This record gives sequence, C-alpha cells and structure tokens, in this order.
Amino acid sequence: MTQNTRNTTVVVTGASGRTGSRVARSARAAGLTVRAASRARGFDWQDRSTWAGVLGGADAAYLVYPSDIGAPGAAEAVGALSREAVGAGVRRLVLLSSRGQDRARDAEEALHASGADWTVVRASWFAQNFSEGPLVEELRLSGELVFPAGEVREPFVDVRDIGDVVVAALSAGDRYVGQTVTVSGPRLLTFGEAVAEIAKETGRELTYRAVSARAYGERLAEFGVPEGEVGALVEAFEQLLDGRNAYLSDGVREVLGRKPRDFTEFAREAAAAGTWKI
Repeated sequence: MTQNTRNTTVVVTGASGRTGSRVARSARAAGLTVRAASRARGFDWQDRSTWAGVLGGADAAYLVYPSDIGAPGAAEAVGALSREAVGAGVRRLVLLSSRGQDRARDAEEALHASGADWTVVRASWFAQNFSEGPLVEELRLSGELVFPAGEVREPFVDVRDIGDVVVAALSAGDRYVGQTVTVSGPRLLTFGEAVAEIAKETGRELTYRAVSARAYGERLAEFGVPEGEVGALVEAFEQLLDGRNAYLSDGVREVLGRKPRDFTEFAREAAAAGTWKI
C-alpha cells in the first residue's frame, strides 16, 4: 500500500463500534474507500465462511476483536483472519491492542506470524467508554458509576485519535510496517476525577464508587454476562487497573504531529450532545 490512497479499499471490522466507526470516518475523509465489516453486514469473527467475501479485492484492513483483545479465542481468531487476509492479497493490517494487558500479546504475536505487513496500535482506556457501551446507561440513569478502578490514574484516549492514527499509519506507505504505536490521552485522571469532569459539563450530580474486580464480576454475572467472559474481564480489569498504565504514551504526537485530544473536550462535546441526560 502506497501513500497514494486513491482507489484504496480498507476493510474496517467493528465498523459500527467505538473505534471502527471513527476509523471508517477518518478513512473516508482521507480519500480511502471503506468496506464496513460487521454482523449487520454479514461479517462474523466467529464464522470463517463470512471472511472471504469481505476481504476479496481489498488493499488493507483494520482489525478490532469484539469484547476484548485478551478474551479467550481472540489470538486464534486474529491469527486465522490475518492469515486469510494475507492469502487473499490483503497484506496491510492494523490491529487494535491494549496497553499493559498480558493476554493481548498473544493476539499481537498471532498477527506477527501471519506474514502480514502489520502495525499494532496499543491504546489506553477509551474516553468514550464513559459515553458509549455498557457504562453509559448506569451513569446516565443512576447518576453513579460503579467500577473496579480504585484511585488508579489513566490517560484516557479519545477514540477519534485512534481512528486518525490508524488511517495515518495505513496511508504512510511502509513507515509504520512492523511497528507498535502506543497511544494515550494527554494527562492522567482517576475514574473519580473523570466522572467529576462529566458532572461539571452536564450540571448533574454524578458520582463514582470503587469496587473490587471480583465484586464487579459478580455484578456482570447477575446481568447475564457468560461465566467465561466474566472471568476474562475480571482478569483484564485486575491487570489494566493495577496502576501499570498510569503513564502517558506519545503515539498520537509521533504519528499525527499534534497533541491528543483532552478529556475535557470529550466530556464537553458529549454533554452538549445530551449523552448523559435522563
């Protein structure tokens, strides 16, 4: 894939999700042709018969594994899809991974071994986890976020920056092939401080209550999350939220030549859009 993006087709898995939708938007803005891959469009990570039709004739792909990159089966699926992509002539692959998560390395290694011209983007916790996905309804309806993060500090990254980094890496020829780019936001916040910023922007009384990862897993089980998935998530939370990620990463500036978006900007825009209104 060259720096000339004209007539370049990029498969975007998870195209309706938090990162995939931003990758698709950024890719279109850069002049790339986006082929959205999601269950709604007939693509399923768990059904290999759906892969060939999505990959055929494409030039590159963005891979984001559903639920969690460290989930059981993720490495096997990433490796299998990557090998099929390479076999179909889609050698340029970018995988979304996670900072500080041991099991995520298995999926990264599976990508490395596929023969692809790969780039890994390791991301910190998403700012948009507060506005999209399972956490937002609890915060919006109850005014309280219960989560196993204690007082650990996290440099929340805006998923729009992830989208821009992925597309810049895809559009830069061989510059980022074989490289891991680690991205984060520009400053460290506790989850309590993040909720306080959201409260300020919404004008609502919003609070954060810390629980243990095990207690949070019990809550997930009560909500019907499968036992195997609960176990993987508890393990991931215990790793990711033990303080190991309380540092900044400079990937956004390295790739895009600008500072990452700040959490306050995210909170202000999401609040203005009515995200946390009852």
